[in-house]
Amino acid sequence: MILVFGSLNIDLVAQVPVIPGPGRTVLAPSYQTHFGGKGANQAVAAARIAGPGRVRMAGRVGRDGFGDSAIGNLGANGVDSTLIVRSDEPTGCAFITVDQAGENAITVASGANMTASAGDLSAALVNSGTILVLQMEIPVAQALEAARRTASASGTVVWNLAPVPEKMTRRMVTELLSVTDHLLVNEHEALDAAAAIGLASSDYEAAAAELARTGNLTCIVTAGASGALAVTADGARLRAPAPRIMPVDTTGAGDTFVGVFAAMLSEGESLQRALEVSCEAAALKCLSAGAQAGMPRRSAIGSLA
Repeated sequence: MILVFGSLNIDLVAQVPVIPGPGRTVLAPSYQTHFGGKGANQAVAAARIAGPGRVRMAGRVGRDGFGDSAIGNLGANGVDSTLIVRSDEPTGCAFITVDQAGENAITVASGANMTASAGDLSAALVNSGTILVLQMEIPVAQALEAARRTASASGTVVWNLAPVPEKMTRRMVTELLSVTDHLLVNEHEALDAAAAIGLASSDYEAAAAELARTGNLTCIVTAGASGALAVTADGARLRAPAPRIMPVDTTGAGDTFVGVFAAMLSEGESLQRALEVSCEAAALKCLSAGAQAGMPRRSAIGSLA
């Protein structure tokens, strides 16, 4: 079972002539509503590959209409939402303005996500067959506790170190690495995490190697058009290319990679195979607009046909 413990958001997106500065107001003709939150994104990506009933999500939403919509969206995508808890805080929401040049300004109100608790995951749910997927949009202490429980039960922990906290300490990274089996980062996140534990480098491959060695884990770096790199604890390196595409919208590509990677692990695929399928899926996502809306289903991935 793939168990995603993370964030659920509703994104409100408005196209504006110019992003307003302090004290200014601009008018937008309308706005769009999208489902988001890295946790929900990754759960949907995994379910579209693994199939209905193979992915369960834990997290929190508010007692509001946005919460109703977020839960309904998970169900529509085959994700089991029975672990989602209603919070007295409002459902997480992102307010996004996009100008005519494509630049954006984003304010995220975490809301209920900050009340997420590892206590929402009963001990009976976690066992040696559990693949726990984590990100950085819920309280780190709660994610760490969930990871410790999974590690103690001989389950597998997949941790996407995104978004990187503004204040990421050595202790935070060391604790995170100690309970993680597969650390997934992009180039910048790899450098930030390595810097936090004392490695000053501009080479993301060296950073990945240090993170893998320190945590006795596999570090996977997604590098956009350059594909993906995996470095194991013993220093072995595996690579997978990214298909050549003309991207339409890269939003959610990283979350697609994470979700599909977890799905491949759940099917017992090799690390090399998991990298290759995840790269293909992330590239396919970039050909469609929207984060979750553009995530591919299993039938669209040629290497899984």
